[in-house]
Amino acid sequence: MSEKVEPPLAVLFVCLGNICRSPMAEGVFRKAALDAGLECRVDSVGTAGYHIGESPDPRAITTARNHGVDISELKGRQLAPSDFEEFTHIFALDTANLAGIRSRVPRGAESQIALLLDSVPGREGQTVADPYYGDEEDFERVWRDISVAVEHVIEQLKAEMPD
Repeated sequence: MSEKVEPPLAVLFVCLGNICRSPMAEGVFRKAALDAGLECRVDSVGTAGYHIGESPDPRAITTARNHGVDISELKGRQLAPSDFEEFTHIFALDTANLAGIRSRVPRGAESQIALLLDSVPGREGQTVADPYYGDEEDFERVWRDISVAVEHVIEQLKAEMPD
């Protein structure tokens, strides 16, 4: 019996509650990686435990569906110490959650941790706005910001892969 081999890349997206931005980022990335032929594991979490076990916000699900991506089966979970061992790349959607991630890094962890929009030239240090208290247009704007960033991340990850 052979042991299942995990892909060499594992990407984690992190926001506060794991019901809006990070599940949308997971969906965008999953589709973009598949389209690019990039084999990797992808997941999303929140730094807070507000929505553990819950589905994404209905507006996030609708926005993703409007772009041909189904995130309806995702369930909220909170960032865990094991995530720093299991994921090669961890992307925060905003600076507050980036600080929260960095404050939890266990000694010896080797994950690359970054702000998602740092991958976009000219957007370094910017955050993906939280659409939770907004409307459908806010969710659409977040989708666009994430999509642009994911395109750059995919190119960077492909460049890191050995031939």
